[in-house]
Amino acid sequence: MSLSTNKTTNKAFKIRLRKGDLVKVRAGKYKGRTGKVTAVHPRTNQVTVDGINIVKKHIKPNQQHPQGTVLEVTKPIWVGKVGIVDPVSKRPARIGYKIDAKGVKTRVYKSTDKEIK
Repeated sequence: MSLSTNKTTNKAFKIRLRKGDLVKVRAGKYKGRTGKVTAVHPRTNQVTVDGINIVKKHIKPNQQHPQGTVLEVTKPIWVGKVGIVDPVSKRPARIGYKIDAKGVKTRVYKSTDKEIK
């Protein structure tokens, strides 16, 4: 199975991003735009970002929309195309982990080694 399909797999990918993180798109049609992560999809290795990858979906007439309608839906984007925004440099960064003396695992920006809040 190729990675370009959106089918779910038995394997869940390790996604370091979490819901609510501010991310910047690094590649593709929306390159340079920022938004908050609204959902994480580990099975497909994708995240849904508010205001990014919006598509139009045509709805056939039904009880809610008797005339039919065109809805704008936010679709997921690949994790590799986005990076978390470092608040100091305002640039996308990679995420690493640090374990303190108590054994608590925290996310850190790899570029500055500061903790992600």
